[in-house]
Amino acid sequence: MTDLLRIENLVVEYATRRGTARALDKASIILEENKTLGLAGESGCGKSTLGRAIMRLVPYPGKIIEGEIFLNLDQPVSVKTEDIPMGEVNLMNLDEDQMRALRGRMIAYIFQDPMTSLNPMLTIGDHFIQIMQAHDPEIEDEAALDRAKEILDGLGILPERVTDYPHQFSGGMRQRVMIGLGLALRPRLLISDEPTTSLDVIVEAQILEQMAELKDKFNLTMILITHNLGVLAQTADDIAIIYAGRIMEHASTDALFGNPQHPYTKALLEAVPDVSKPEKKLTWIPGAPPDLMDFIPGCMYNPRCPHAMDICRTTVPTLIKSKSGGKVACWLYEEE
Repeated sequence: MTDLLRIENLVVEYATRRGTARALDKASIILEENKTLGLAGESGCGKSTLGRAIMRLVPYPGKIIEGEIFLNLDQPVSVKTEDIPMGEVNLMNLDEDQMRALRGRMIAYIFQDPMTSLNPMLTIGDHFIQIMQAHDPEIEDEAALDRAKEILDGLGILPERVTDYPHQFSGGMRQRVMIGLGLALRPRLLISDEPTTSLDVIVEAQILEQMAELKDKFNLTMILITHNLGVLAQTADDIAIIYAGRIMEHASTDALFGNPQHPYTKALLEAVPDVSKPEKKLTWIPGAPPDLMDFIPGCMYNPRCPHAMDICRTTVPTLIKSKSGGKVACWLYEEE
């Protein structure tokens, strides 16, 4: 199967008054076409930073320091400066006009909070019109609205509601609108940041089901960013576990849940409540994620890891092939 996205040694830093925080440290990922990759980890671990870095939308004062992001295009993209050819393209070599041409058309991002991501002064239809005309100025308002109605109808929203404003929608419906805006230009890669945050379990299940249907319908490749491992168990083909800006484990969903390798992955899974086992005590991970401005030699997880060895405190482990068929960055397996 063709690799749609390939990230190599991506480093993102944020300059602050206290110092420099490294939000991503040598992150490398390969995502195959028509697959769903889940990104999981505690708050502040770098999940959203990775998603935004792919779009080259890391907010100030953040900056991509080094690394490569390759996207495989199935068609050339017209740009007013210089057209982007078909094939594998390094996004880090593109100028802002070229990136703007790719955003929405080839890569779309569903932002984390639909309550604040939609403009309260615009109708839902106006949002769709703006996105479509930004990439095709010749498209008429009526044609853009027709496509918006078709997309909204497929997401369970009455087409006539394109004339309504965001405040007239519930949280779940606003999330559907955000998904619809992401799909407006039929992108190849859809990055969804916490798509079910603050939604009740029934609406969450409906949105996840609709996203799975849309993925099949439009042959989408997806990156799903979430804290909820249960969501990834239902939707993701592969999962990358991130801690303090570093990828600790990357494996298929079945392998990661059936045979987790990294101590951090095991701790995350142990911390998930299991209603089928009421006698099981709820566990937690001792300590807290590190301050990214404090340099920790070796493995970033070593202060909290029950298996930490001397080498864990001095040398950073690299991602190596694990027994489960995935990759793991842990000296327990390097030693073996």
